[in-house]
Amino acid sequence: MEIKITAMKGRVPVQVMHLHGDLNSSTYEAFQSKANELIKNGTQYILIDLTHTPFISSAGLRAIHSIYNQLRAAKPDRNDEEIRKGISAGTYRSPYIKLLNLSSDAEKAFSLGGFDMYIETHTDLLKAVSSF
Repeated sequence: MEIKITAMKGRVPVQVMHLHGDLNSSTYEAFQSKANELIKNGTQYILIDLTHTPFISSAGLRAIHSIYNQLRAAKPDRNDEEIRKGISAGTYRSPYIKLLNLSSDAEKAFSLGGFDMYIETHTDLLKAVSSF
């Protein structure tokens, strides 16, 4: 897997992680390590571009969830109970992490895993960046 980082500016600075290749048990550690490095260096908002990622395994989904947790812990906006209630009510979406251009198979896995309940997905880069 190849990972390229692009800094973009909307209302806030957003780091876009462009992934090229499957996000699976062989590649999730490199992906998570790169995200950890961004967060350690002060990144608060991450857009994950999956345009060139045809497949995401459960390991990849766990890595995305781990990144969500790290970003939320770095700048908590609500407590766990408020977030759980918001997810159940369909009113909470993470302000820190969003995804761009999931393949149809990845979108199915994302939805089946319940990730779509708290992480937004987009199909347009500029709209995604401006949504932060």
